[in-house]
Amino acid sequence: MCEEARIKGVPYSRSGPGLFVHGPNILLDTSEDIYYQINRSNINEINAVFYSHWHPDHVMGRRILESINADWRNYPPKNKQTNVYLPEQVAVDLNHRLGSGEHLKFFSEQGYIRIHEIKDGDSVWINEIEIQPFRLAEAYVYAFLLKTQEKKVLIALDELHNWKPPQTLQGIDLAVLPIGIFEYHPFTGERLISSEHPVLKEEATFSETLEIIKELNAKKTVLTHIEEMNGLSFDELKEVERQLNKKGLEIRIAYDTFIVEV
Repeated sequence: MCEEARIKGVPYSRSGPGLFVHGPNILLDTSEDIYYQINRSNINEINAVFYSHWHPDHVMGRRILESINADWRNYPPKNKQTNVYLPEQVAVDLNHRLGSGEHLKFFSEQGYIRIHEIKDGDSVWINEIEIQPFRLAEAYVYAFLLKTQEKKVLIALDELHNWKPPQTLQGIDLAVLPIGIFEYHPFTGERLISSEHPVLKEEATFSETLEIIKELNAKKTVLTHIEEMNGLSFDELKEVERQLNKKGLEIRIAYDTFIVEV
């Protein structure tokens, strides 16, 4: 699978988890590959960055905040600034995990970012779109509900384990969710992960994710955060997608550069 990805590139190759929402022009999480991801894209404006949780695959590309804002040529420098929004628990965790809080504080002192903490239950408005973080079952991680008068979009970047969708989210226009761990091969039924593996006590499986999708009953669902450990290539996941569609599930499986319209 990895050899094929090296030869063919996108969409067979995969970089780290991160999503950009056009309209409010916000970036959700900064993967270790985010500099390359943005440079490859047609994104030319980032109004804000939101962090969903402290895990390294979601925060370790945070130096992009310096790269896009620091003015190294002029003196005095004419730095730009990006608003960085931290949900309540994320703000706490970043001060104790991976040096993230200290790193963001340094960027703030240099004038590259403005840090905003969002208390649970509060929202942020950007370009007439309301963005409300809320905790999932694993209390350190947040999903985001984006709302206009006409549309509702749910974005959960990771950690659906034990989460039960509330009725208020049922029937939303779009749900973006992590695909989960493939405990069994989707075609052969072969067990891929030992039943004793501790990851099954921490991460939602693909089967559990499908149950969440059915409860949400969104008009569209996109599955992301596809792990190498699942051992499924782009072509195999396209076949999984086709089989889900045949069952009446409006699901797309994302890939690098994938764009969905709401």
